[in-house]
Amino acid sequence: MPHLSALQAVFWDMDGTLVDTEPYWFAAEKELMGRFGVSWSDEQAMELVGNALPDSARALQDAGADLGTREILDTLLASVVRSVQEEIPWRPGARELLAELYAAEIPCAMVTMSESLLAQVIADQLPEGTFRFLVTGELVVNGKPDPEPYLLAAKLMGEELGTSLDLDRVVAVEDSLPGVASAKASGAVTIAVPNAVDVPEQPGITRWETLSGRTAADLQALVAERVSASA
Repeated sequence: MPHLSALQAVFWDMDGTLVDTEPYWFAAEKELMGRFGVSWSDEQAMELVGNALPDSARALQDAGADLGTREILDTLLASVVRSVQEEIPWRPGARELLAELYAAEIPCAMVTMSESLLAQVIADQLPEGTFRFLVTGELVVNGKPDPEPYLLAAKLMGEELGTSLDLDRVVAVEDSLPGVASAKASGAVTIAVPNAVDVPEQPGITRWETLSGRTAADLQALVAERVSASA
């Protein structure tokens, strides 16, 4: 398959984008809050989707979780890791598009607010080399919706490839409002594929209902459109 030369790289969110782990997070949060006699609804859980994990931990503390931030995160992560080790709920079309990008030699990276403990479990279920590297929550000071995670990914990918990336030629795939805000603010071509929570149409993003049937050529077309508009 020929190089899709205008498309330099694709950055992927994980929770809700690659894998439908949000129900696992919801269950982990409910179990944790139940220890303190606090009822935790799906609506409350959905408000945390896409956030940096320390921000979610603070929300749980404010709601009555009498634990330190690190203990909350370790408890949640251990629960979600146990769940994905039993079953990984891949999102439709994600693995197929990743495989096509790998075959086309378009480098990919994971950019997630989950920590490496969970991100590596997911990455290890894909063919070796699918992701050049993982940007995880503990690697950044400011998590999503701040652009830092995607700017760090662009820096690392540039070092990996030995060239500076043009963010007009980089696609970011997200499913949440904080994630979309982070990707968009970084300057990357941003695709929203809503899952647990809706991401309404907004200027500067492309909204797809699913990745199923989407191809590398579709990503290339978005980049070509951005490059043409920037010329």
